[in-house]
Amino acid sequence: MLHFDPTDDNHRMFRDALGRFSSGVTIVTANTPEGPVGMTANSFTSVSMEPPLVLWCPAKSSSRYALFADATDFAIHVLEAKQKELALAFARSGTAFDAVDTARSDRGVPVFDSCLARFECETYGFHDAGDHSIMVGLVRHAAFRQGAPLIFSQGTFGRFDKEVEKANV
Repeated sequence: MLHFDPTDDNHRMFRDALGRFSSGVTIVTANTPEGPVGMTANSFTSVSMEPPLVLWCPAKSSSRYALFADATDFAIHVLEAKQKELALAFARSGTAFDAVDTARSDRGVPVFDSCLARFECETYGFHDAGDHSIMVGLVRHAAFRQGAPLIFSQGTFGRFDKEVEKANV
């Protein structure tokens, strides 16, 4: 095991250590004065059941940061294993909506059904956190379906299939 103290000189080592934790992949969308915007993110987690809260963490260095920071509502879409190209499209461009069929939520947020789960949120809190911010959402509506999730680990996309895992237990 490689031991180190995270410093400005070893950001890559710190990123590599963080990459050992696998995460799901999401696309977060919002409606802004400039129009709909989306961003691929893997910094998503549940926070509370009562009230129903989730969070994600936009990078301050993102050109889309200010748009999300000012959003009163947003939606988090959990991607399925076959949606790597969609994740990459929204990583490159905040306006990649031509890559997926979208509609508008009751609160005007662009949403799509071709995902494993969706959380439509009202912004509940926004907190400074170093080179990112923590955006907490009060979940107003949620939806889900069966399928294998898109996973991100060690700089690579992959999948987890619980049917295969059950067979191996």
